[in-house]
Amino acid sequence: MCKAGGMKDMPLPISPDRWLGHLFASRAAASGGVVRRSTRDIERIVGRERFLAELDRRGFRAVENAGQIIVFCNRDAVRILR
Repeated sequence: MCKAGGMKDMPLPISPDRWLGHLFASRAAASGGVVRRSTRDIERIVGRERFLAELDRRGFRAVENAGQIIVFCNRDAVRILR
């Protein structure tokens, strides 16, 4: 049952460490591809600062648009074409 504050007061379904582990162990991430996650989930489960620190540690880039964050799981340059 939810508290009066809604979903933000509910306990997390997964620990931040485990969530990050799952994300970066995914087939797409492990092969240097891209992964997409909702900004809301990142902020709720891991926190933006910790997530960005993990990207920095790995040398990855990311872009954000329309409530989604797309992570390029490699060290190649990212260009916005249009």
